[in-house]
This record gives sequence, C-alpha cells and structure tokens, in this order.
Amino acid sequence: MNLLGMIGGTSWHSTIEYYRLLNELVGEEIGTQQNPPLLLYSLNVKLMRKNDAEKIKNSYLEIAQKLENAGAKAIIICANTPHLVFDYVQPKINIPVLHIADAIAKKAKQKDFKKLGLLGTKPTMRGSFLSGRLRDKHQIETLIPTDEYIDETHRIISEELTQGKFTNAAKDFYLEQMQLLKERGAEAIILGCTELPMLIKEKDTEIPLLDTTKLHAEMAAEFILKD
Repeated sequence: MNLLGMIGGTSWHSTIEYYRLLNELVGEEIGTQQNPPLLLYSLNVKLMRKNDAEKIKNSYLEIAQKLENAGAKAIIICANTPHLVFDYVQPKINIPVLHIADAIAKKAKQKDFKKLGLLGTKPTMRGSFLSGRLRDKHQIETLIPTDEYIDETHRIISEELTQGKFTNAAKDFYLEQMQLLKERGAEAIILGCTELPMLIKEKDTEIPLLDTTKLHAEMAAEFILKD
C-alpha cells in the first residue's frame, strides 16, 4: 500500500472523520485485520483564523515538504477551505496533492450533474480554488447563496461547527439554503465544509448531497491501494 500524508486539524472533528473513513474504506478491500499506512500532521486551527494568506500558504508548504521527506507518496488536505493553498504548494513538491474538487467532479459526472449548489466557508464559496477548478477542469457550474445569506453561512461553520457545536437551528438554516439553491437550478448540493456532513445527512432532505469528506476519502483510499 502507498503511504498517504494527511494534513488535518482544521478542524480536528473532521480530521477524525477522514481517519475513520480511510481505515474503513481500505479495510473493505484488504480486510479488517490490516489498516492503511497514514502519516498525519495536525496543525493548529488558529493559523486559518488569522487569515494571513502568506503565512497559511507557507505553513502548508512546510508541512507538505515534511510529509514528502518522511516518505508520503501523496498528500490529502483534510478540509475544503485549506485547498486555497493548492496552486502554491503543488508545484513545489514532487508528490500529488489529491484535490477535493476532483473527487466532487467524479461523483457529479457519474450522476450527470452539471450545476451544483455550494455551501461552505466564505473563502470556499467566493474563492475560485473549488468552483474554478470544477468549472475549468470539469465543466461543472456552481451556485452559492445570495449575499444576504453568505455571512451567516460562514459564521455558523466558523463559530459553531468547527468547534463541535451542532444544533437544530443550524441544520434548519442550511436545509433552507439548499432549497433556495435548488430553486435556482442546483441539481445537487456540495457540502463544502467537512463539518457539514456531520450536521446534515441524506435522510434530512430529498435534494442529492455531495459529501466532500466521504468523496475525498474514497479518492485517497483508491490511491493507497493503487499499485
């Protein structure tokens, strides 16, 4: 099996989900008497909260280089928002960073989805590192909440979900946003924050959901098992 480097910590709650899923998915192929080789670097989430773009990029590069030097054959960033460093980090290391947008696109293409609603942090929704890659590499359009809802969509994630607080009020808010996105033409909803699938399950809505944590972990498990 290939050694996978994991960059987690943003938040540790979702990093646990990645670790669990990777072990379960690989275990389905090789049996539960074995487990995959994983190398985890859990950084301090305070780094992301400071919004210092240069420091964030350089910190992720330093961590990626450490994982590469330690023998990792690929890297997975265990959250959506930190993928904003992808274009900076990937050219400077010699192993692939498995991009979460490619995992989303793979499932969307299987379902023939062409237009997706996107919920996540403000940088994820308004930045191009996810929606731009979906558009330019995979020809998939994304829709985000209207301006009046953007701040609250972000606030709940940053102040509640990433700190392990999951409430019915938060669930109701996101379910309402999903319905609004569907009315604007979204065929499915990207749960573009790795804490969102911990709050909202498929049984909560009839709208198809794309669980980025699970899809990303499936991509990583395939890499671990690849000859």
